[in-house]
Amino acid sequence: MPATPSNVPAPSRTDPALIRNFCIIAHIDHGKSTLADRMLQLTGVVEQRQMRAQYLDRMDIERERGITIKSQAVRMPWAPTESDGALVPHILNMIDTPGHVDFTYEVSRSLAACEGCVLLVDAAQGIEAQTLANLYLAMENELTIIPVLNKIDLPAAQPDKFAGELAHLIGCEPEDVLRVSAKTGEGVDALLDHVVRKVPAPVGVADAPARAMIFDSVYDAYRGVVTYVKVVDGQLSKRERIRMMSTNATHELLEIGASSPEMTPSEGLGVGEVGYLITGVKDVRQSKVGDTITQLHKGATEALGGYKEPKPMVFSGLYPLDGSDYPELRDALDKLQLNDAALVYEPETSAALGFGFRVGFLGLLHLEVVRERLEREFGLDLIATAPNVIYQVAMEDGTEHTVTNPSEFPTGKVASVREPMVRSTLIAPSEFIGAIMELCQARRGNLQGMDYLSEERVELRYQLPLAEIIFDFFDALKSKTRGYASLDYEPSGEQVGDLVKVDILLQGDRVDAFSAIVHKDKAYAYGVRMASKLHELIPRQQFEVPIQAAVGARVIARETVRAIRKDVLAKCYGGDISRKRKLLEKQKEGKKRMKVVGRVEVPQEAFIAALSSDGGGGGETKAKK
Repeated sequence: MPATPSNVPAPSRTDPALIRNFCIIAHIDHGKSTLADRMLQLTGVVEQRQMRAQYLDRMDIERERGITIKSQAVRMPWAPTESDGALVPHILNMIDTPGHVDFTYEVSRSLAACEGCVLLVDAAQGIEAQTLANLYLAMENELTIIPVLNKIDLPAAQPDKFAGELAHLIGCEPEDVLRVSAKTGEGVDALLDHVVRKVPAPVGVADAPARAMIFDSVYDAYRGVVTYVKVVDGQLSKRERIRMMSTNATHELLEIGASSPEMTPSEGLGVGEVGYLITGVKDVRQSKVGDTITQLHKGATEALGGYKEPKPMVFSGLYPLDGSDYPELRDALDKLQLNDAALVYEPETSAALGFGFRVGFLGLLHLEVVRERLEREFGLDLIATAPNVIYQVAMEDGTEHTVTNPSEFPTGKVASVREPMVRSTLIAPSEFIGAIMELCQARRGNLQGMDYLSEERVELRYQLPLAEIIFDFFDALKSKTRGYASLDYEPSGEQVGDLVKVDILLQGDRVDAFSAIVHKDKAYAYGVRMASKLHELIPRQQFEVPIQAAVGARVIARETVRAIRKDVLAKCYGGDISRKRKLLEKQKEGKKRMKVVGRVEVPQEAFIAALSSDGGGGGETKAKK
C-alpha cells in the first residue's frame, strides 16, 4: 500500500520526471466528480472535516443540478511503492472535466494540458454516446488512455460484460480495465499507482525561454483575472515581467502557485507543472485561452499551438427587463466570457424588446446555464428569445446573407437557404431501434450507419438539421426509449433546406421577437400555435386586435382579440330608439378612429410566457444527457 502523504517528503524542486498530468473524462453521471473526491481524500490535500460531496464543483448551479460545468485543476502528492520497497513522492495534476456534450470545449482544453486521461465508464450503464466522443478527443490529442469501470458496488453492475466492451473499443485486454468504486473508495489507490506507472512524464526544455500555455481563466471580483497555465518549457518566477504572445500585452507576475485544491502561492513553476498566475489585470480580454506566455526579456519567439475556436451552435437574444440595465448586462457578459471561453455575443436591438445582445451558445444547456449565471451572479432580470441557428441565404440577384436572427431574413426572391447540419451518435438498447428511426425520420434525418456494440446495445449514426434537435429532440428521444438512449452530436457542414420565415403580425405590424425560420411543412403549425398563445396572453383593448401569422404576404393563421365594449347606453332610461342608435354610432366612430391611431401594447409578461414556453429550451435541458 502507498504511504499517506504525511509520510512523504515533498521534493524541494519538482523534477519533471516525477510529475503526472491527467484528467478524468466520461459521460454525464458516470462518477467523475465523486472519483475526484476520493482522490482528494486519499492524497490528503483536503482534510476530512472540510470534505463535502463534489468538492471541486464550486458553483451553486453545479451543486444544485449535480453536473460539472467548469473544469477544475488540482495538485495532489502521491508516493507509489517501487519494486525495491522505496517510496518515491510524485506530483499528480488532475483535472475534473464536464461530461455534457455542450461543454466539450472545456474537455478539449483540459486534454491539451495533460499527457494521460482516465476514461471512466459506469459498470451498470456501460458505454454511452459522450464516452465515445471524449475517447475520440483523447485519441486526437495522442493521450495515454487508462480504462476504468466505476460503480462496481452497485447491485445492477455488470463489470465483466462492460470490461469486454471497453477493451474491444480501446484495443486492450479485459483484464487491463481497472475496477473501482468512487463511492466507497475501493480500487482508487491502485488507480493512482497505475496513473504514475502508465502516464508519461511531461517533456520540455528546462533552460529554454519560458513558454506556458493558458488553458483556462476565471474572473475574481477582488483579485482580477486568475489565469491557469501549463508550463511547457523554461520556468516562470514570481515578480518577473511576462508577455502574452498573441496580444503582446506585458504584465508583472504578482502571484504564482498551484491549486491544491485551494490556491497555494509558490516562488515559481517549472517544466510540466500546472498552476495559476495573478497579474492584477482587470480587463478580461487580456488573458486569452490558448495564448502562450513568455518572459518579457529574452522570451520565446515561437508560440505554442493554440486551440480551435469553438463554433456557436445556437443563437438567442438576451434582453434586460429594465432597459437601464443594458450597461450592467454588457459588463456581466464581458466577465462571464472569461470564465466561459465558448461564449460569443454582439449587440442588437429589437423594436419590441429594446437594446440587448445576440449571444451564441454551444447548446441549449449552455444557454440555460449562462442565463441562470447572469441572473444569479449579477442580479439581472432577463428575457431570452427563442433559440435559432445560423442560416446562409442566397438571393436570386446573387447576393448572400448570413442570418443569425429571423428579423435579419432578407425580403425579396430567395434562391436557396442553407442550414447547419450535425452528425449525431445515438446509443440505445436494440429494442428501441424502430422508435429512434421513426423519430429521426420525422426530424428530417438521414441514417449514416448502424453498429452493434454488443448483443443488446446499438449505435446509430444520423445526419440531422441542427434546428431540428435544439428544441425538444432529446426530450422526445428519452420518452421513446424510456430514458435509456444517449445522444452526442458535432457539426458536419451545411445543406440546402426548404425553409421559410414566419412573421407574427399584431394589427398589421410585425413583432420581430416572435418571428421564426422553420421548415415549410411546419410553418402552419408554428403560426397556429403562436397565434393561439398570443390570443390568450394579450389583454383586450378598446378595439378589436387581429393576430396573424404570415409567410411573406400570405396569411396562414389568424386569431382575434375581441374589443372591450363600454356600455354607452347605461345613462339612457328609456326614450326614443334613435337616441340610443346615435350613441352607438358615436361609439363606433370613436373605435374606428382609435383603431387607426391606437397601438397594441404587448405586456412584458406575454413576451416572457410566449418565448419561454414556445419549445425554446425551457425544461428539457435540466436533466439532458
